[in-house]
Amino acid sequence: MHQEADGKEQKCDVKMETPKAKSSNLKHSYTIPCSSQFRDRVSELADRKKVNVADLARSVLLMVSDADISNFEDPGDPEAQDRETVILKSGPSKGRPWRRKPRLQVRMAPGYDVLHIRKALNLALFMEEGKAQVKVHTAETLRAQEEEIAQLRKQAEEAANKPQSNHNLPETIEEIERLRAIVSVLSFEPLNEGVQDRSDALHILGFPPKTYPGRSELRARFRMLATIHHPDGQYGSHERMSQLNQAMAILR
Repeated sequence: MHQEADGKEQKCDVKMETPKAKSSNLKHSYTIPCSSQFRDRVSELADRKKVNVADLARSVLLMVSDADISNFEDPGDPEAQDRETVILKSGPSKGRPWRRKPRLQVRMAPGYDVLHIRKALNLALFMEEGKAQVKVHTAETLRAQEEEIAQLRKQAEEAANKPQSNHNLPETIEEIERLRAIVSVLSFEPLNEGVQDRSDALHILGFPPKTYPGRSELRARFRMLATIHHPDGQYGSHERMSQLNQAMAILR
């Protein structure tokens, strides 16, 4: 943002800086334009954690992949009427009030994009409020997921191949109803317009909105649903399978 001689504000957009090598030995001062509400919420969170705003941004940038941060919701620039008044401390207009966009000042390693940092700070707020999570999967938890999926698949195959007889009819009906309930829980209504964005993709795979499942979790969920909805299966659906593939293409 630039200041004219009479102290009036000039409009400008967030500049996308060319990524360059990051160095922990250098510091760069970033000006992050944002709404007053977003600025205050981030500042309050930093105060509660007894850190500064740069520490919040740095923590997310180190722990979450660039792809996940890039895909996260951007809180956006401030509205036209959202301005703050500061007193100029130098120059010909020293001492005069100046209306400017609210902003956060973040001092950290060079090479980051301003928009990327803003999204990282927004993700920090979502994580603090329990609306987003970063999950850590070990080899043991991934193996447990695979075993659970394999067990469900085995139960479904056994029920489908189980010979029916009159004396076992009540048990057979009960088993069929149980399997139908499983399919119902893991099923979804195909979207009329197809899978358009990340929110749609999460819905198709059965994840809560604005969550960030890991790649292994996405693959496990896809395999489980594909087993049910593959067109060659008993409960298969070309439309559902197509939207499962669309969802994975977006979330990868």
